[in-house]
Amino acid sequence: MNWRSLNSEGDLNDIIEDSHQHPQAILKHSTRCGISAMVKKRLELQWEAKNPKISIYILDLLANRELSNTIAQKFDIQHESPQLILLQNGVSTYHASHIGISSSAVAKHIQS
Repeated sequence: MNWRSLNSEGDLNDIIEDSHQHPQAILKHSTRCGISAMVKKRLELQWEAKNPKISIYILDLLANRELSNTIAQKFDIQHESPQLILLQNGVSTYHASHIGISSSAVAKHIQS
């Protein structure tokens, strides 16, 4: 699995723009949370088989809390951690948190 880092609002704008070409996913991840670590590991084990064409970005919440708040505000999604957000055509088309995050659920929400 190829995690890409999300560290700035410029990165976020690029991701939104790229979502017009193909789906993008953002995982808001806390390095101090056991549930977040479990979700990240589960995604790493399943992602390529279920979602090979979706770019996935990881946002370190401890280092980038303000950017996390920007994402919540921009897409009108309440902040949670861990949280996965799927972007397609510039908008959030799916989001899940905690144990509700799965590669299979993301795959079901891909628009053709």
